[in-house]
Amino acid sequence: MLQSLRSDCPLNFALETLGDKWSLLIVRDMVFSGKLTYKEMLESNEKIATNILAQRLKMLEHAGIIEKQFDAERKSKTKQTYILTERGIDLIPTMVEMMLWSDTHSELKNSPDIITDARKNKEQAIAHLQNTVRARIAEVKSSATA
Repeated sequence: MLQSLRSDCPLNFALETLGDKWSLLIVRDMVFSGKLTYKEMLESNEKIATNILAQRLKMLEHAGIIEKQFDAERKSKTKQTYILTERGIDLIPTMVEMMLWSDTHSELKNSPDIITDARKNKEQAIAHLQNTVRARIAEVKSSATA
C-alpha cells in the first residue's frame, strides 16, 4: 500500500491512492470497456503515454486495486492481463456517482447508458456493473489456468 500519508483523513487516503486522472481512467476502461491489456489501455481516447501507463499500473497493483494475470498458453510472463481486485470493484459506486455528478454539472453531450440506468435505479445499475466485472475476471482467471 502507500508508504506515508499526509494525514489520517479518509479523503486524503483516497486522493493519495487515486488522485491523478490516469488511475481512475485506467479503472474506468477496465470496468466500462473491458480493457485488460497494456496495449488495449494505450488505445484509449485520452492517449496516455507509455511511461505513465506503466507507472500507474504498478501503482494500482501496489495499492491492491488491480492484479496481473499471466497468459498460461505462452508459459511466459510476456503476455499479461490486468484485472480488478475486490478493492478495485469497490470503486464502481464512486465512479458512478462521479459520472452522475458530471452529467448534472457539465455540458457533455454524450451520456453513457450507465447514467440512464443509474438515474432509474442506482443500486441495481451498480450491482449489474460489479457482477459483469466479476464474471469477466472469473473468465480471465479460468483461461489463465487452462
